[in-house]
Amino acid sequence: MNATTANAAHWLALHRSMCRIRAFEETALAAHQAGDIPGPLHVSIGQEAVAAGVCLNLRREDRITSNHRGHGHALAKGAGVAGMMEELHGRAGGHCGGKGGSMHIADFSVGMLGANGVVAGGIPIAVGAAQGLKLLGLDHIAVCFFGDGAINRGPFLEGLNWAALYRLPVLFVCEDNGVAAFTRAADVTAGPGVVARAAALGVPAVTVDGNDVGAVDAAAARLVAEVRGGAGPRLLHAQTYRHTGHTSTDAAAWRPADEVAAAKQGEPIARFEARLLAEGVATAAELAAVREDALAEMQAARAAAMAAPWPDPATAFSDVLGA
Repeated sequence: MNATTANAAHWLALHRSMCRIRAFEETALAAHQAGDIPGPLHVSIGQEAVAAGVCLNLRREDRITSNHRGHGHALAKGAGVAGMMEELHGRAGGHCGGKGGSMHIADFSVGMLGANGVVAGGIPIAVGAAQGLKLLGLDHIAVCFFGDGAINRGPFLEGLNWAALYRLPVLFVCEDNGVAAFTRAADVTAGPGVVARAAALGVPAVTVDGNDVGAVDAAAARLVAEVRGGAGPRLLHAQTYRHTGHTSTDAAAWRPADEVAAAKQGEPIARFEARLLAEGVATAAELAAVREDALAEMQAARAAAMAAPWPDPATAFSDVLGA
């Protein structure tokens, strides 16, 4: 591909989005290791190209749902950094009042309907949102992010079936990192996988290299346009690799070191930066400045979160059904 003035700006936006996601999660990991964030985190370091490549093709009014590894999706969709960092620290100014934490991060103001601690739990929520959008006659779509482990859960079959039956405006995005928690997905998944299962339900699917943000961006742009145009649901199968363990407390010693090292050679940010340099879109100094700015932004958000007030104990039972 050759850079033009128009797509150069788009490529730089993709790069900035990935850098902000990486910086946020590295900062959050440091805070957790320092004992400042309660509970484990599920980070997506190495998978940034999927969130950035998909969400940059969405409108603010479009809805997204995520899984338990949702920081990147929320940031790429436009969720406020301050609210996200305070949420992880359990502070009152968090997007969920400090009650949801990492696995339930949400920001309705930008259409981020929430991460979900239940595997495949975001699929029926996205399908329901898509049905609501269609009933209201709105020109918006829903996007659902889930991992390869979710395709072995009932909501995957139910969600895709319902979306296909009613031609709902929903894009399913499978972030296939080859591992469901600590288990190789290939060891517990029968048949040829997610694309074949989607096809069996009448949902057209596309497989892309999920570590190539340009490929993700191009495929997402086409699929989003089809869904928004009334063609019905689509599925994007993005093959990627997570650099870290399942949680912030998992050293991932169960993964061969040479496998991780090989995967990092093709990690999305450095890979895309090489492309930007080759195309003359940016200089090395400019790209470094983006990374530095992203890290400074997240470190400032961490400091602010540490100084933010805790929730009032009187609100402990507010937002609880039946309370």
